[in-house]
Amino acid sequence: MLRTNLGLRIPKGMRDLLPEEIAVQEGLEEKILTLFRQWSYQKVLTPTLEYSACVQPDVEQEDSLYKFFDREGRILTLRPELTIPIARLVSTRMRGGEFPLRLCYGADVYRNTTVRHREFRQVGVELVGSDQELADAEVIALAVEAIAGLGLDNYQFNLGHMGIFSGLMLEAGVDEGIQTQLEEALARKDMVGVESCVIQSGLPGRVQELLLRLPHFHGGEEILDEVLAWSERPAIREAVESLRRIYQYLNYFGVQANVSLDLGILRGFSYYTGAVFEGYVPGMGFPVVEGGRYDALYGDFGIPQPATGFAIHLGNLLEQFPLSAVKGSDVLVYGSDAKQIISQCQALRSQGKRVEMALGVLGEDEAQKIMLQKNIKQILYVE
Repeated sequence: MLRTNLGLRIPKGMRDLLPEEIAVQEGLEEKILTLFRQWSYQKVLTPTLEYSACVQPDVEQEDSLYKFFDREGRILTLRPELTIPIARLVSTRMRGGEFPLRLCYGADVYRNTTVRHREFRQVGVELVGSDQELADAEVIALAVEAIAGLGLDNYQFNLGHMGIFSGLMLEAGVDEGIQTQLEEALARKDMVGVESCVIQSGLPGRVQELLLRLPHFHGGEEILDEVLAWSERPAIREAVESLRRIYQYLNYFGVQANVSLDLGILRGFSYYTGAVFEGYVPGMGFPVVEGGRYDALYGDFGIPQPATGFAIHLGNLLEQFPLSAVKGSDVLVYGSDAKQIISQCQALRSQGKRVEMALGVLGEDEAQKIMLQKNIKQILYVE
């Protein structure tokens, strides 16, 4: 039965990967995971499907989830990211672990949004069980080194703190509805939306001025002193001093030159509570690295633990790397006697060779042609 036109297509936002693309992606992933292991992070993997009850409470837009029903009528969803599933894993099978835990992953995530890609390959880390600024600095420095290790030039990381925005909202007594609108607009970098929301808010002029400045307030450590002049509220002061310590640690790690302070950063998942950061590479108008501190999430799973981490959107980085011919087999074995050909192939494979077996009788010219077409190193004729 012939497939319909729809049967020849793939769902919107998904994509096929050719051997050349897979080779690049797997090479990048292995390089990053090797770095993670050097920093003592251990790899874990969670199911592609989770119960909606696990991930839905912490997703800003419920309609961004791919949802299904199982045979018992319970709602399932494709994981939209790995932080929440790993929190579930740590809170159940790893509940008695020795904290802090350093975990890493490489897996696909799915988001039913309007962006170009709805299936993402992510690699990332979760550092669970430490509330120290040194932990924040560690994961940020690791993220910077991961991007640098891929050979990308002119990358830039921006670092902010959720406490500054929430402190301003608290001090100004901003209505919860307006705060949500502002937070969503800032997270999307929608400056028109931010301005519209602020102007219509009816907030005092000074507060409006600060909110309109926030998305453009970035630079070095000097901006933190200016923030302290805005308010005496303890929450803002604590956030500023926390950022100052993290920024100093990044200097010790040798990565501070690639990190700017940016007070307009807000994350799209509701669980972030402290320092947040993003990483950019030239030619891409969205962050390829996203991360931050989320100290309240584990309490929702019954074992309160501070935590911080990040994810690298590896699939989106593929466009930054040239594709080359896939590495061919070590040898093409051909001849006229199937028994002898099979025996020779098996013998070579037992030695660790990558072997392609001719599936019909070939002449030497045909074998040479296949060797060139498939980038095979050599040919071997079996008597």
